[in-house]
Amino acid sequence: MASVDRPVPEPAAVAVVTVLTTVDSAEAATALARDAVESRTAACAQVTGPVTSVYRWKGEVETAQEWQVLFKTTAASYPALEARLAAGHPYDTPEIIATPVVHGSADYLDWVAAEVAP
Repeated sequence: MASVDRPVPEPAAVAVVTVLTTVDSAEAATALARDAVESRTAACAQVTGPVTSVYRWKGEVETAQEWQVLFKTTAASYPALEARLAAGHPYDTPEIIATPVVHGSADYLDWVAAEVAP
């Protein structure tokens, strides 16, 4: 079978990242989401849950119900978002991880960039 040459999409013009955190209640998740969008450190945030998390904490295996919050922001705005999340987070050691968006709809990525503070 012959290979087909397909153009590789160009990376986004503005570096966009998704940022994930988890908290112990829907209310805490919504509060973090709203704060990030209102402060323009994220263009949007999606709350999902509950999810069941299994993790090791202080030498013990724990199981807990949590809510995930997925934020969309720019790489340039990530430090400000991380600082806001850490300051408002109910956990001692919060999960705050960023993943680069390698490809995406140009219109959507432009929207994300336009909605966060420069």
